[in-house]
Amino acid sequence: MNEAVAERLSRIARLQDLLGEDKFKAISHDRAARVIEGLAFDIATIADDPAKLREIEGIGPKIADKIAEFARTGKMAELVELEAKVPPGVLALMNIPGLGPKTVATLWKEGGVKDLASLKKIIADGSILSLPRMGAKSVEKLRESIDLAEQSGARLPLGLAAPVGERFVSAMAKVKGVKQAAFAGSLRRGRETIGDIDVLVAAADADAAHVAGAFRALPGVSQVLAAGDRRSSVRARIAPESARFSVEGRAGEADVGPTVQVDLRVVPPASWGAALMYFTGSKEFNIRLRERSLRMGLTLNEYGLFPEDGDQTPPQQRGVEPVASETEEEIFHALKLAYIPPELREDRGEIDRAERAFAGAKTRAARHAAAVVEGLVELADIKAELHAHTTASDGRMSIEGLARSAKQRGFHTIAVTDHSRSSVIANGLSAERLREHVAAIHAARKRVRGVHILAGSEVDILADGSLDYDDRTLALLDVVVASPHNALSQEPEAATGRLVRAIESGRVHILGHPTGRLINRRAGLSPDMARVIAAARAHDVALEINAHWMRLDLRDTHVRAAVDAGCLIAIDCDVHAEGDFDNLRFGVQTARRGWLPAEQCVNTWSAARLAKWLGKKTGHG
Repeated sequence: MNEAVAERLSRIARLQDLLGEDKFKAISHDRAARVIEGLAFDIATIADDPAKLREIEGIGPKIADKIAEFARTGKMAELVELEAKVPPGVLALMNIPGLGPKTVATLWKEGGVKDLASLKKIIADGSILSLPRMGAKSVEKLRESIDLAEQSGARLPLGLAAPVGERFVSAMAKVKGVKQAAFAGSLRRGRETIGDIDVLVAAADADAAHVAGAFRALPGVSQVLAAGDRRSSVRARIAPESARFSVEGRAGEADVGPTVQVDLRVVPPASWGAALMYFTGSKEFNIRLRERSLRMGLTLNEYGLFPEDGDQTPPQQRGVEPVASETEEEIFHALKLAYIPPELREDRGEIDRAERAFAGAKTRAARHAAAVVEGLVELADIKAELHAHTTASDGRMSIEGLARSAKQRGFHTIAVTDHSRSSVIANGLSAERLREHVAAIHAARKRVRGVHILAGSEVDILADGSLDYDDRTLALLDVVVASPHNALSQEPEAATGRLVRAIESGRVHILGHPTGRLINRRAGLSPDMARVIAAARAHDVALEINAHWMRLDLRDTHVRAAVDAGCLIAIDCDVHAEGDFDNLRFGVQTARRGWLPAEQCVNTWSAARLAKWLGKKTGHG
């Protein structure tokens, strides 16, 4: 319900902006939408309790009433009233870059524009030039923005954006005059989808023009959108092979445009830390930090943290020395905050945690080591892969090939978990084939030393919650990953019961990709995650973050709820081919966004501890 409520409150805010209503009402609706979207629990569980709703920061009595109304009726009366005042296609125009509510209102009310088609028409016939603030240059920019919006399509999945960002950063780091280079924005924060890619470069003033020119001339640039010494924007091609994926035995391509926008910012080396913090965001996080700075008599911008003296001219233009600017760490510490990792910067309570951590540190060394989340999981912590497929079902590697790949990557354990019989499209194994497969896995242990090879299965959770193999067959396995693959449009109550029944079977170690979603392609199940998490906690079942960039399921907010409940988490690559191991970083980023400590992740445990946990249900030593 969180997503549905947030979407409607956000739409109310945009309509209020468009209609010129009280801007503070629009701001409050927009803020409430962001808060609800980031909640770690299902707001439906408290929708009938106004007092509990109002306990959530950013939700006042009127917005609480709207949430309760939506829970009862599936509608928000105010939204219905606002939408009746605006043609359906007008609101969509605000998705075009550069078109704000005032401009859209002018196009609609004075230019008769009701949708994108009618906007294109008045551009083509030139009648748009008669409208206020619509000169030739403005119209040309608008035309380019429309082309850009149509080319971009859906937001880019993290796994497609990361290689582009890394390619640009690597190339820019080699340009003469560049002192530092990094990507920022939502890509650095590890969000599951990316709108555009922000590349930040530190270079002296004398080198800025050369550096920006080198950026615009990089291989892969298909179009220059803006050119300047400090700021440039380009369209960059996505390598075709990057957009291909394979899940559930099906090959496909991601629903993305052929290019993505990449923006360059060139900053002075002395301002690197401040700029990196500013352009990493999120917007809401930056607002909170600026508010905190002002309360402390300071002002924060992309050039540094400065004393606040009341002068409206930017301090860097007046030669004011910053209190801190060169590193993010020194800025956080100057604000009396522990360092906040990029993945956590979403204004979801991390600033308050950072304040407490800093206050509890009594020495400089302790402040440097203070953490918002103690032992936050890192890529290097992962020592086991517990969800992998071979040629026995829809994988591309043999058992031995899979084991050797895991060993080369420093893992102490690899679980072979080919599909069960109901996954026909993925060449799922019948009970008889599974018994033969288990014997082959046992034989492979003698040929590949130095890594524990577990005999397992990714067992389908059928629509009624039963498992795809009987107990006698499941008893052959060292590890059972139970996943939903079919009937993914079930109603939430049925989906919840289905997953909980599988968890309560006593045979499941890991609940694999619990919703079955595919980013930008399929919504998957919408279970009551609070009940699923409670069941998993009670039955010692780990919930999986499937690290494939098309899944990232659990999503970050579900991870946060599971962490808060004390539930175990598994981070798995769902390996089908050698390259799938590389997706691990996306799973770890999602885990970090959910505040997961390494201790709570079963893939970080020693081989002995992991085997002991698995053996509780199998009896295998």
